Amino acid sequence: MKHTTTSLKKMKQEKDPIVMMTAYDAPGAGAAEKAGADVILVGDSLGMTVLGFDSTVHVTIPHMTHHGSAVKRGAAETFIVIDMPFMASRISSADTKKAALQLMQQGGADAVKMEGAGPLVQETAELTAGGIPVVAHLGLTPQTVGVEGGYKVQGKTPEAQKQLLEDAEALERAGACMLVLECVPEETAKLASEQLQIPVIGIGAGRWTDGQVLVYHDIIGMYQGHQPKFVRQFSDAGAVAEEGLAAYKEAVKKREFPQEAHAFQPLKETY
Repeated sequence: MKHTTTSLKKMKQEKDPIVMMTAYDAPGAGAAEKAGADVILVGDSLGMTVLGFDSTVHVTIPHMTHHGSAVKRGAAETFIVIDMPFMASRISSADTKKAALQLMQQGGADAVKMEGAGPLVQETAELTAGGIPVVAHLGLTPQTVGVEGGYKVQGKTPEAQKQLLEDAEALERAGACMLVLECVPEETAKLASEQLQIPVIGIGAGRWTDGQVLVYHDIIGMYQGHQPKFVRQFSDAGAVAEEGLAAYKEAVKKREFPQEAHAFQPLKETY
């Protein structure tokens, strides 16, 4: 049965860990759904993972809509969260609503995710009032690493921890239905999980959150870029793919493929 914001909150109350996976296309989403993901995140990390960009900054609303709709078609029975990309929620309230509406109507989102607090607390309240569920994202926020000085663990000092927890509570009061915490000390994440009524999903946030999220390509070993400390690879599909592709090349070079069984013959054509 497809989850709702209510059933996900119930999972937190029952201490049933929430499994969130990213996916960027219909086959990946279908695999995640078949594996039993509670939530699929269409992250703007697709910019680096599948589009070849050097950061998430280059990802646009059309990108997210395109990939979100593909994920929706591949996993119609799974709760889908789609990222609001760089600056989509920071130009104006009207632009934020327009972008979120597009992700819901055309992208198939069940909720949208926004990075940061501050002015986004009010944006969260306005979207929620308009019927659009919002997932908040605090800690390391990849869209603003240029300002933060790179990919660094956040909330390490008492002052930073206090600010993060205050921001989390403000976003919850504004109506956020979930919170993603990225790259924070696990003590901070544990406090957030205990203090909030909404589910807290960790990525590089330690052992005590209400659920975990990892990137699909990291989970199965398909991404060749830098792997952060918090990533665990659960299979090596990349190696299997390379082996298969090399075997195909060798068969073509040796004229071992195609064979007669792969060719169409006169008057016997079938597809």
